[in-house]
Amino acid sequence: MGKFVKESNIEHEQFDWGDVGWRLVPATGAKQIVVMDVTLEPGGGHDFHRHPGQEEMIIVKRGQITQYLERDSTTLGVDDSVFIDADLVHASFNEGDQPALLQVIIAPSLGEGTGYGLVDVSAEEPWASLRK
Repeated sequence: MGKFVKESNIEHEQFDWGDVGWRLVPATGAKQIVVMDVTLEPGGGHDFHRHPGQEEMIIVKRGQITQYLERDSTTLGVDDSVFIDADLVHASFNEGDQPALLQVIIAPSLGEGTGYGLVDVSAEEPWASLRK
């Protein structure tokens, strides 16, 4: 059926690591994918986690981030991206002095609400001490 998504209609949610604009979720009609606009403020980050049964693509639209895939990390800048296999532990941190804007795509959707599944592993080793 399709749908136009205007910025003014995107619902935003604040987290301790940043802001998520829920661009495309089951609640807005998507059946297979979840698309988010994520802002990481300077010093903020989405700590180590995984998405059971869901693949993810993160595209940096503004700023830069330090992106972890398991224990490996790299700096991603504008138009860089990362593909994350289902269940792979990962994290994104903004260590710069400007906000970072990310476009995030997750699939498949898990059904109702946001369609987004997450297991936080940031308190478990080796993730709890990896950045220290």
